[in-house]
Amino acid sequence: MPGQPILVIAPHALDEVLGCGGVIALHSASGSPVHVLVLCGDGSGLDSRRREAAAQAAAVLGAEAPRFAGFPENRSDTIPLSDLVHVIEGMVNELKPATVYVCHGGNLNIDHQNAFRAAATALRPIPGSPISAFYCYEIASSTDWAPPSFGDGFRPSHFVEITPVLGRKLAALNNYAFDMRPEPHARSISAIENLARMRGASVGIAAAEAFTVMRMVVRA
Repeated sequence: MPGQPILVIAPHALDEVLGCGGVIALHSASGSPVHVLVLCGDGSGLDSRRREAAAQAAAVLGAEAPRFAGFPENRSDTIPLSDLVHVIEGMVNELKPATVYVCHGGNLNIDHQNAFRAAATALRPIPGSPISAFYCYEIASSTDWAPPSFGDGFRPSHFVEITPVLGRKLAALNNYAFDMRPEPHARSISAIENLARMRGASVGIAAAEAFTVMRMVVRA
């Protein structure tokens, strides 16, 4: 519902816009505060630029300033999963989000896999949980590159029209231009736009973001 907090969990800065930049803009426009938690990246080198871009992208989309957990990039398998779980639980306890988005678990990247595993653990449906909706988003050049042996493929069951805010999503991605790729790479600006239009066309609309539904709870 409008006004209730939204939490987006991203393995790395950029993933939040690739996967659900349009939905972030829609939630923000409806009056819901959107909080982004970036799990991996220590703030040095390329990640320093990503953090700046994440703040700029959040402003474009109307989200709150992103938060960074600082776990090692591409080495999340070297730390206890419980450490990631603890950070996510802390955000949930603080924000009481009604809706949470995280990347799909069947991703090629190890950080994406562990982000999903940690979120699934932290968001377990214990009594008193504030979470009513739990969705997974796709990340172009990771979700689509994973071979079958990596687990369940991404099979979306929830589509959100982003036609009115597609331009804002692409503008937010432009802040990450240094981390995007030229055509015909799956992480090029044109490929991301084409993906949105393909996801939309699959359900009869101009542009959409697609998600798998992990859990929906309707309370009395």
